[in-house]
Amino acid sequence: MLWADSDYAQRIMTTRSPLAPAAFPALPDIAGVTRRVARAQYKNWDRCDLTYVELTPGTTVAGVFTRNVCCSSEVELGREQVKGGSGRALIVNAGNSNAFTGYRGREAVEQIMEQVARHLGCDASEVFVSSTGVIGVPLPKDKARAGVETALTAEPCSWEAAADTIGTTDTFAKGSGASAIVGGKTVHVAGIVKGSGMIAPDMATMLGYIFTDAAVAPALLQDMLREATGGSFNSITVDSDTSTSDTVLLFATGQVGNAPLTTRDDPGADALYAAIREVALDLAQQVVRDGEGASKFIEIQVTGASSDDSAKRVALAIANSPLVKTAIAGEDANWGRVVMAVGKAGEPADRDKLAIRFGDHWVAKDGLPVDGYDEAPVAAHLKGQDIRVGADLGLGEGRATVWTCDLTHGYISINADYRS
Repeated sequence: MLWADSDYAQRIMTTRSPLAPAAFPALPDIAGVTRRVARAQYKNWDRCDLTYVELTPGTTVAGVFTRNVCCSSEVELGREQVKGGSGRALIVNAGNSNAFTGYRGREAVEQIMEQVARHLGCDASEVFVSSTGVIGVPLPKDKARAGVETALTAEPCSWEAAADTIGTTDTFAKGSGASAIVGGKTVHVAGIVKGSGMIAPDMATMLGYIFTDAAVAPALLQDMLREATGGSFNSITVDSDTSTSDTVLLFATGQVGNAPLTTRDDPGADALYAAIREVALDLAQQVVRDGEGASKFIEIQVTGASSDDSAKRVALAIANSPLVKTAIAGEDANWGRVVMAVGKAGEPADRDKLAIRFGDHWVAKDGLPVDGYDEAPVAAHLKGQDIRVGADLGLGEGRATVWTCDLTHGYISINADYRS
């Protein structure tokens, strides 16, 4: 029997984001993956806050982590663990990031790793741990020990319950699934993610976990994950702040029985990568749709740049501009703020070649407002929930797309009182 999802309705959330999907998706079961949740009570709340995922022996793993130099012990250990390429378990603690907590924080993580390893009869290096929440408070060892003990023997739970349990300020559980044909066999991919604020691309973002039943060598799995995050988790931003705990892990159980993939030239490797990237992009965009206080989902597309990398930096300058984000929140077609953001990006640009659009409507070209500019269709576009902003630099073939959300009073309300 699956653990009941009643806790989903009870969790401590702000109002569900208006940009949230209608319902949690139906995700495929991944052979070799068993999910369980428990209440460690890291905070004074009535909800599950510890997730345990057991992985079948032989599971390979890849990971990408934050580049924030003030990272947590979980991240430091995880970077070394993925080099081994093997994973047997995942523990996720919600409500306490355990970052900037010195030796006490590291001891708590090592305690969890050893406790789970004893239960499974595996090496502690095969147990991955993530934590998310308030920075600067050591993870309480007693609560962690008791929570893990409960989780190890809890009833298996649904994807939605696991997705909900890893969240903090999230207003909805986030999941995504896909499939591909590899060696004549149907392989499945399923992922969950948490994230709402402190979101900026610097490899990775928030906490995300993707699982597949395909057999994939660790080096190829790492290559696939690194490439997939470039156009997904590393192409979103909510508030330009990069977390101390950001982690994305990809596990491959090999239970579908395909011939193990070792190179991108192997039959089916491209199809599997496409499924992984599809899931990663969907999860990343759900994080933006749950941006703290968000009311608009915004796509920023930059074309005509000197290179793709330059285009991405310009796109992020637009996406991270508080003036651009607040204008869109207020449905104000103040396209001059986009001009400003392009100009401040520190990338090659020519004022007299720049063109700006909202939706499909060009508002400026060649450094001037378009002849006969009519703001009415632009204003109509800004009244929607999904907003598209474009900037063509007129310099070359470089292009990039990033996703963000608007900036509202709701963001301030959440973050002015985050610790209570």
